[in-house]
Amino acid sequence: MALSGLTPETDADIARVTEALAMITPRWNARILLALSGPPQRYSEIAGKISWLQDSQLHPKLRTLCDAGLVQRTEHTSRHVTYGHTARGTALLSVLPMIVAWAENHLETADRPLPAIEQIEDSLTLLTRRHAAAILWVLKSREEVSGRALARIVMPSSDWSNIYPPLRQLVADGLVDTDGIGQPYRLSVAGHGLAPVFGALSAWSAGRSMAPAAQHPVWGDPPAAPTPTTWVSNPSRLSAPASSPPPVRAAQTSRPVWQGPDLFSHPIAARPTAALPAGGPRR
Repeated sequence: MALSGLTPETDADIARVTEALAMITPRWNARILLALSGPPQRYSEIAGKISWLQDSQLHPKLRTLCDAGLVQRTEHTSRHVTYGHTARGTALLSVLPMIVAWAENHLETADRPLPAIEQIEDSLTLLTRRHAAAILWVLKSREEVSGRALARIVMPSSDWSNIYPPLRQLVADGLVDTDGIGQPYRLSVAGHGLAPVFGALSAWSAGRSMAPAAQHPVWGDPPAAPTPTTWVSNPSRLSAPASSPPPVRAAQTSRPVWQGPDLFSHPIAARPTAALPAGGPRR
């Protein structure tokens, strides 16, 4: 199913997760996977744990799980055959506790305490409704979307009004919210709570480790806001001059009287005194 409004990578991601859910959602599949926990078992041992299933039901289920790559059938001899998890099946089991945790937090409280397997089956029923994964994916990535716009993304080749039956079902299931007819749709708190489940299923279906599931581009945790930095201008390369005391002004004195020799840099010889002639000054 190609979604025209999303990138090819997102389209492939949704398709893989939808296929992964289809492997474990059919009735009794999750119970059989849990019954196979531990070392490989003979058929009679598995049948003893799921006694309400007839052979005509258990045999096809085991064959389907083997074809899906979740269970491995090992024929030791013609009369000794065992079944056990493959590596993929073992990895998928780690998603089931996440589904249980989501169910305990967001599903309606039952009249009686429900075992984990029933919570898993009830949750998978909601997640595998037609177009459910695609609608939830789009709402998570775009926050609020009108029904018509959602139809163009999820079912581009169909009449846009066909989006409303699955949307109304998701609203009734408590995964999607809206303020009324004609108003945009958005994920509910329960819908946002599916982030760990979808992130882990995305990583598993792509063959990656589930450790970085929190970094999923759509369902991962938002990046933390950067810590604000106080910017400081570069200090001057020149050190501040040492402070010096203000100059002390000398007491006001009388203005000096300039003498002729003070204007030159060399001393001026004194004018010789002429000898007075005898008999007095000349007339």
